[in-house]
Amino acid sequence: MGLRGLHVARGGLWVGWSGITQEDLGPDLADADARLAQHGLFAVHLSQQEERSFYGGVSNGVLWPLFHFLTDQIPVDLEDWEAYEAVNARFAEVAAAHWRPGDLVWIHDYQLMRVPALLRRLRPEARIGFFLHIPIPPADLFGILPRRNELLDGLLGADLVGVHAHGYLRNLRACLRRFRHRWPSLDRVRFEGRDVRFDVFPMGIAAAELAERAGTEDVARASFEFGRTDGASMMLGVDRLDYTKGIPRRLLAFETMLERHPELAGSVRLVQVSVPSRTGVQAYARFRKQVDELVGRINGRFGTPTWTPVHYMYRAITTEELLALYQSAHVMLVTPLRDGMNLVAKEFAASRRDEDGVLVLSEFTGAADELVGALRVNPYDIDASAETYFRALTMPASERRERMRRLRDRVIGYDLDRWAEEFLNALDSKPDVAAENWPAVSVEECLARIAAAAHLRLLLDYDGTLVPFAGRPEEAVPDRELLLLLKQLAGRRETEVHLVSGRTKESLDGWFGGLPVGLHAEHGLWSRRCPAGDWRWQGASAEPWRAPVERLLARFVARTPGAILEPKSAGFAWHYRQVDPEVAEWQVNELRTHL
Repeated sequence: MGLRGLHVARGGLWVGWSGITQEDLGPDLADADARLAQHGLFAVHLSQQEERSFYGGVSNGVLWPLFHFLTDQIPVDLEDWEAYEAVNARFAEVAAAHWRPGDLVWIHDYQLMRVPALLRRLRPEARIGFFLHIPIPPADLFGILPRRNELLDGLLGADLVGVHAHGYLRNLRACLRRFRHRWPSLDRVRFEGRDVRFDVFPMGIAAAELAERAGTEDVARASFEFGRTDGASMMLGVDRLDYTKGIPRRLLAFETMLERHPELAGSVRLVQVSVPSRTGVQAYARFRKQVDELVGRINGRFGTPTWTPVHYMYRAITTEELLALYQSAHVMLVTPLRDGMNLVAKEFAASRRDEDGVLVLSEFTGAADELVGALRVNPYDIDASAETYFRALTMPASERRERMRRLRDRVIGYDLDRWAEEFLNALDSKPDVAAENWPAVSVEECLARIAAAAHLRLLLDYDGTLVPFAGRPEEAVPDRELLLLLKQLAGRRETEVHLVSGRTKESLDGWFGGLPVGLHAEHGLWSRRCPAGDWRWQGASAEPWRAPVERLLARFVARTPGAILEPKSAGFAWHYRQVDPEVAEWQVNELRTHL
């Protein structure tokens, strides 16, 4: 919904599911396709079984709770994965069919995490962006998913992956290190010959448009009616009825506030709007029952014939009703247990043209990083939340207005258009200058030029090129086939072969001393141009720093399980390939500080 205006303004094509199954469309399917195409919309049709398996089974039954850190909601097995993969493949096929050179492809959210890789196979030259609108869990949580590698490989099919908050980016990098053995830099990782970039793009809203609608007469009239219902200060919650939104804990905190502050009786009410969501999922039916019981308990315990503490609305509401509630509320409660961004908080700020009202915001939302004018709460801490609610109700007007001005400055200044513009500009940006200067030559062309050269000098890297990377240096031993290949290559007419390695000269001598090749140890610190020649030292004299640095490194090796120290002629190599990636990153940063 948030991208509808952007789609219309840019004239792009939209590939998606209509929300209606093939069985329900029946003979009208072709007609529906034709009508959608007139608006730049292209449907990927799902059967009722696919809706249950792909959408309900994997997307909302597994990925949604896992990515929101709620492992108790995850089923025992992942039996619907084939449907998830098949539907993602169909999305990729439809996108590929409509793609034209120069087009940008922007894929959204957890339901389609495999599409970037699948589309990459069909359109290798496409510029592909992916945006995840929900949190990314830490590696320890993500790792419980049986298909974790397939999801990560799916993301790595993109050129640019966007998330809402820096914490999610940190978690993504940790997952890539641990499960795909990729070591991302701050903002990118090399994968299959491409740079896959990552960045943070906190999603905005159409703030100016919303503020304008909030100023209409209909909204003002409804706001007045809501505000004078019983004269009580209004606290407001607006959420989908979803177990991630923290509604039960919000109700418990409100109840605790009434217990601790009996003077509030009759002077405050909580209006909780819960929009029905995923009503066919059993977990949601149980959750609705829990919320209903809590509302009944609080009203039965504190209510009077003239005052109902909790006004509970289980239904969808119009935009005008929503804006009127935003403008009537003294305090807005946005307290999910975990949320990728949460645009309700931003909508509340945008609609407050009077620059009044207080936002209470869960620290576990993506929006918490941006909206510094809010009162932040840990929704799991019921007692502290209750006191924050009370503080919000009793906050002086001057502080309320100062906080709201800061909220509105951010929400209006970084709106939906700016968010989309920044992402698409980053996706469309040219490669780094260094990459642009690489010769645009195919492997076949290179081989042809090599074969035709009058004289050929080859410098071949060893570790990770001629042999795979090994956990320990002494394990990177050449096999018989490699030795034979190098001997044949060196015996070719007018051809010199040189091996360049970080290994010591003793190791290279032991492995390749009998071959007619040049050897360059420790990345060229020692060189021997031919087997009959002497090793030549290219470095400086011994430095006084060696002894204290060696002691420091030895200490770090001792406290980092899996690390290895390899002394070399002019320095040391600290190997941490076998160390847990998160421990390694911590220790590397710590070691740099000490050095």
